[in-house]
Amino acid sequence: MTEPDPEPPQQDDSRRHETELERYDRNWAEILQELRVTQMGTQILTGFLLAAAFQAKIDELTPFQQTTYLVLVVLGVTTTALGLVPVSLHRTLFRHGMKKAVVDMGHRILWLVMVGVGLMLSGTAILIFDLVLGTPWSLVAGAYVLIALVAFVLVPRAIYRRPEPDSQARSDQA
Repeated sequence: MTEPDPEPPQQDDSRRHETELERYDRNWAEILQELRVTQMGTQILTGFLLAAAFQAKIDELTPFQQTTYLVLVVLGVTTTALGLVPVSLHRTLFRHGMKKAVVDMGHRILWLVMVGVGLMLSGTAILIFDLVLGTPWSLVAGAYVLIALVAFVLVPRAIYRRPEPDSQARSDQA
């Protein structure tokens, strides 16, 4: 029995008929598109969190709610700023022949942004459930959101890495 490949199978890019630089350009465009999606949600959520500080009921928050709120504000501002780093990186390294490095760093930063968004979503669920139902339910809701988000990332990866059934097994099923 052979061990599975540690690397996922590579997509056959030979059908694209693109040079290595064209592939990096395409990858960079895809990263920017993904950043646009995450930035929109992050900026809106952060804006709501920042605006909440000016609501009259902010003084009625429990110490747990205040801490959760302030952690969310810091996390939101940090995640929003982190989402701007790839653009700044591109501007800094523009025309220096470092497209591969920009794409690789942009990819890693995008993962950090997605982690920040996931933590923001989980924390927001905690804060809202704590305001409405109390701390025990808020922790359940926050854990559920975090587990669901992790599952949304891991399940497709597990399915993608599942070995293809051989042709004999497929013909037996038909």
